Amino acid sequence: MKPMRSICAAVLLAAFSLAGASVQSAAAAEPDPYGLLIMAHGGTPEWNQAVLDAVQPLRDRYPVEVAFGMADACSIQEAVGKLEGRGVRKIGVVRLFVSGESWYERTEQILGLRDGAPAAAPESACEGGHDHGAGAHRMALFRIPAQASFALSRQGLAEAPEMGAILAERAAALSRNPEREDVLVLAHGPGDDAENERWLASLDARAEEIRRSRPFHRVAAMTLREDWPEKRQAAEQAVRDFVSRATGEGRQAIVVPFRLYGFGPYEKVFAGLGYVADRQGLLPHAFVTDWIARQAGELRSGSRSVDDRQEPANGSSP
Repeated sequence: MKPMRSICAAVLLAAFSLAGASVQSAAAAEPDPYGLLIMAHGGTPEWNQAVLDAVQPLRDRYPVEVAFGMADACSIQEAVGKLEGRGVRKIGVVRLFVSGESWYERTEQILGLRDGAPAAAPESACEGGHDHGAGAHRMALFRIPAQASFALSRQGLAEAPEMGAILAERAAALSRNPEREDVLVLAHGPGDDAENERWLASLDARAEEIRRSRPFHRVAAMTLREDWPEKRQAAEQAVRDFVSRATGEGRQAIVVPFRLYGFGPYEKVFAGLGYVADRQGLLPHAFVTDWIARQAGELRSGSRSVDDRQEPANGSSP
């Protein structure tokens, strides 16, 4: 009888092993419920392609969609719908903006994490699209329908240590005699004065990498405050004065844009002045991809559902 018991035990063990292997195989085949939504301002076709190129390496790790626009509910809704259609149930939202403050609460409202957005889109809200290259931006605001939960990044590029290394690399490539060179890190800037001071503090912290990299005579971080005419006039004069001072004192001015891509309006701003620039923004650079990957990994460990949305203080709208 003992041989028979041994045979039965072996058969049962083999059956359990096969069942366990089937469960493991099924688990391995189950799609990852986590996906990534990248929000970016958007611009010319070249601008947009630079963003798509930066996120391309992440597509091997996660389902990824990009929503261009300044927190536009229509493009976000489209991207979320595509991710949910691929089985994604947790979405990490990485906001590819210079400041972590940019459209943060607005994005929460669109995702249903904070009250303040209409419950449904107006009938014509998403008609016609938007043309970033022409400067026209659709900024629809409504709460999108979604089954997924969301984790929303807070850090902007100006607060990301990785960006300092990019600035230092850009400045070094243009430098010939650092002790006779002044470096200007220039960014778009906001309209609010207190927020602008926070931008400048973050930018100056990133510019510290330039100071450490080479013995430049002077390194400064400034904002142009591009979209606020009453603030821009003084800001534009200040950045021109920086370049003029370097030239007047016998030094070379180096301009490094703190923009996601390109040189923006700076060529016109510095018209008639002597300076050097490679006219490159933060992209293309692998460190931007690294930063997105770091954000994605951190967001994966936690998410908020629409049931966890933040209620405005005292019952008022945010």
